[in-house]
Amino acid sequence: MTATIIGATGLVGGHLLELLLKDPYFDTVRILVRRPVDISHPKLEKKLIDFTDKENFRLALEGTDVIFSAIGTTQKKVRGDKDAYRKIDYDIPVNAAKLGKLCGCEKFVLVSAVGANSQRRNFYLKLKGEIEEAIQAAGIESVYILRPSVLIGNRKEFRFTEKLAGWLMPLFSFIIPAKYRPVKASEVAKAMINAVKKTG
Repeated sequence: MTATIIGATGLVGGHLLELLLKDPYFDTVRILVRRPVDISHPKLEKKLIDFTDKENFRLALEGTDVIFSAIGTTQKKVRGDKDAYRKIDYDIPVNAAKLGKLCGCEKFVLVSAVGANSQRRNFYLKLKGEIEEAIQAAGIESVYILRPSVLIGNRKEFRFTEKLAGWLMPLFSFIIPAKYRPVKASEVAKAMINAVKKTG
């Protein structure tokens, strides 16, 4: 099976890449990246692409059996530009699903967020809900959506809110509903892989 990861340099994506490379269930692991990455492995294929070039994007997805999407940005990275935010968080995974369908890909696994709903007023949760709906409408045979709460793990960049939640929430976990509790990024990555394996 050939797995393609979008967002392999992020927190969840990094764990996902590590697990997939070790897993004999997957023969080839392909990562689509915007910048060169210093990673090598016999199973690894690196595709440096421009995500706005749909033909380039489609060619990079040829032969893919499952697409794992763990891509995402922050308001800080795009300096509060909601259009720029949408181009990354919405356009890339949604185009991946549409182009993946054209390439014969049968499975898509998406990392979304707890509370995602296209009817919400909150920009982030509304956008996540719109992404989920668009991917489900793309026509891929099997779509799996994970909605983690605050992610715990070592990011390359510092995120104060996530660090604070990581410190405080374990102290109050007994009164926080399960779906809102912080979750390790590594556990999310494992769940993404397990979702694919359960259906063969």
